[in-house]
Amino acid sequence: MALNLNGLQKLSSILEYEKRYAKNMRLSNTDIYAFKALAYLGTQDPNTWQHGDDIASATNVPKAYLVRLLAALAAQEIVSAKKGAGGGYALAKNAADIPLSHVLRAIDGPVAALSCASRNWHKQCPEEPRCHARSNIWIRVRDAILAVLEDTSVADLVEDAKIGVDYSHCLEHLLRPTDFGVGKR
Repeated sequence: MALNLNGLQKLSSILEYEKRYAKNMRLSNTDIYAFKALAYLGTQDPNTWQHGDDIASATNVPKAYLVRLLAALAAQEIVSAKKGAGGGYALAKNAADIPLSHVLRAIDGPVAALSCASRNWHKQCPEEPRCHARSNIWIRVRDAILAVLEDTSVADLVEDAKIGVDYSHCLEHLLRPTDFGVGKR
């Protein structure tokens, strides 16, 4: 694929946007906390409600953060929430039936790096019909990420939880642009 100078300038602009603003290509603390909470819920009896305090204690996720996170997951019918005495949280369906693509979209929004490449939040760009970067990079990246996330479910997180894998260590390994010199001024 040959790009002319104009095409390279557009690609450079896209990459600069990614460095500065796009966070959906990397995991966040919120994503890790969601994985921990869902893995915990998946190890519990599906017929009992888990109290927020118990989930927070078992996962080491701050309760105020956890409640907001679980509300976002409940809004997308990934978890069920019941208020009042005897209430709490539970997975809304079988863990194997909850793909991680649904989880990350509930937390982060689009998986695609750009709205012109998004399936669910598409925004038309006047350059779409002739933009090689969109079709040869961004749509392919989106599709590759989605293929993995759709093939991986909360059940995979539950399997890790059952053997004692603690995603807290992931928090120490999250990549941020400033970790490798991007965004420093």
